[in-house]
Amino acid sequence: MTLPGDWEPDRLLPGYVARTLPADRPPPVAATARAVAAGGDAPVLTLVRPADGPVAPRGVVVRLHGYNDYFFATHLADAVADAGWAFLALDARRAGRSLRPGEVPHYQGDLREQGSDLTRAVAQARRTWPGLPVVVHAHSTGGLVAALWAHAHRRRGGADAVVLDSPFLSVERSWPRWLQDRALRPLARRAPLRVVAQAPSRYAARLAERWDVDTTLKRPQGVPVRAGWLAALRAGQRRVARGLAIDVPVLVARSSRSDVGHGADGPGLDRADTVLDVAAIAALTPWLGSDVRELVVEDAVHDLALSLETPRTTYLTALADFLHTLPR
Repeated sequence: MTLPGDWEPDRLLPGYVARTLPADRPPPVAATARAVAAGGDAPVLTLVRPADGPVAPRGVVVRLHGYNDYFFATHLADAVADAGWAFLALDARRAGRSLRPGEVPHYQGDLREQGSDLTRAVAQARRTWPGLPVVVHAHSTGGLVAALWAHAHRRRGGADAVVLDSPFLSVERSWPRWLQDRALRPLARRAPLRVVAQAPSRYAARLAERWDVDTTLKRPQGVPVRAGWLAALRAGQRRVARGLAIDVPVLVARSSRSDVGHGADGPGLDRADTVLDVAAIAALTPWLGSDVRELVVEDAVHDLALSLETPRTTYLTALADFLHTLPR
């Protein structure tokens, strides 16, 4: 396939091409107007994909990253290609390749901001590969966004299936405690950029030791958590807790255990989810839609695709099997 003129060689990954687009600014409701405005007026989103892919793909996988993250896992794209599917990654506004000078990294005052970026990415996938099914594959905070997005687009413009890799569906038994919500919402309205949590990420630091990661885009020192972002996250999680009605197949994948809160030398650093409580993911998984399938991978880390070889292979094989179950 001949590349359109607005695709250029990706600055980070050899053999990949990228396209940067202006991001839409969804109209906020009154309660979130200031929080959304705090993010800036001119965000962009970046689409990334292999320059070459399957000649006659079965469909397209659109990938959305999590917090303090961006697309770099080329082996995930390779696994998707081996399954016969095309691959398109999204670096959402203020993240990864889309972060611009002066912007607050990973900030969004309403999860519909990143949801609108996902809409643009899925639309691009359908234009580039017309007539083919589109599967959204999303990780962590991106998984929360994708679940809400799939629910909102269940009648028009959604995906044909969704894969959620350790989705951040709840903070129960994790940080912050539920009772903090009462103070968080007014703070987010008054001072959306107020830092409410800040700590190094031992998880990101460990991944940087094992993978070729740009540590200016996935930061071992962590990314400060802002009141506006956290309030938006909690609003989305409360919506999930009421139950969603996603009407396409959903695969929810997670590690078999968590090891949250230990120090840098915690025993689960390479063999457990050290970011989220997998019990909270498990509890909410059945409430996402009408066709939800659960995948539990022994010894997997928070991003299952970045686990050690055995759990990583288990996950990627299961992903390929899920894609093969979907109709053309």
